[in-house]
Amino acid sequence: LPEGADAVVPAEYAGEHGGHVSVAAAVAAGKHVGVAGEDVRAGSGLLSAGRQLRPQDLGLMASVGIARVEVVRQPRVRLIVTGNEIVAPGEPKGPFQIYDANSSQLTVLVQRDGGVIESLRKIEDNETEITQALTDDGVDVILVSGGSSVGSEDHAPNLLARAGKLAIHGIAMRPSSPAGMGRIGSTLVFLLPGNPVSCLCAYDFFSGRAMRLLGGRRAEWPYRQSQRRLTRKIASVPGRVDYCRVALTGDGIEPLAISGASILSSTTRADGFVIVPGGCEGFPAETEVLMFHYDAPHV
Repeated sequence: LPEGADAVVPAEYAGEHGGHVSVAAAVAAGKHVGVAGEDVRAGSGLLSAGRQLRPQDLGLMASVGIARVEVVRQPRVRLIVTGNEIVAPGEPKGPFQIYDANSSQLTVLVQRDGGVIESLRKIEDNETEITQALTDDGVDVILVSGGSSVGSEDHAPNLLARAGKLAIHGIAMRPSSPAGMGRIGSTLVFLLPGNPVSCLCAYDFFSGRAMRLLGGRRAEWPYRQSQRRLTRKIASVPGRVDYCRVALTGDGIEPLAISGASILSSTTRADGFVIVPGGCEGFPAETEVLMFHYDAPHV
């Protein structure tokens, strides 16, 4: 400010006439004057650790002259889809083949949880090729779709055990019981069942949580939650966790399916899901339960 001035009048409220300035609005001392430190005071904290950066965060850092900052990088993820019977959507399909649904849903789930797809590898039930895909460097997480059960062509568990460590194989949960997980060096490996509902469920329970933690995000499920009343009972078996798809109705929520690991339409007809813990026999009708909504995720 010029010597002796303590306020600024916007140009639209001032005019010049015959060498004099006329002001059409009253201004108080300090009006329209920027004070050093009014945005960010020297020595104060700018952004806290663990924060997922937003566009305005980058702008604030730039405004105080920060060009680079240390961050937790996005985890790099390799998708391996196995099976002689798997065909890419849009390609001709034989009588004993099925279209690959898991690549599509896993790609979006990984992106939702902050991961970056390094590659998508579609491999037949060939031990050598699967081993190569498991042991190639360059990723933080490997997701294997299919070949995780105990059939003669289910190679993934044994190959993971040979190349690294198979920490868990078999989960007391429906669907997703053939799921497994382990590690090869510093790379986390998740064995996801080939049936698409099982794959979705196992990813959400295990892989997604790891992905979010690796990327510095919150571990909790990114689903909106609400308390809802059951219109019909959900039957379960003690000792097993059940993933029950439910639909919203005018009276509450209606259970659609607990079983049916390959019935992916049960998730598209559903508005969300309810988890039945392993220590109970289900929930009777009229019970208030916690529902996780597929839509409007909480990021």
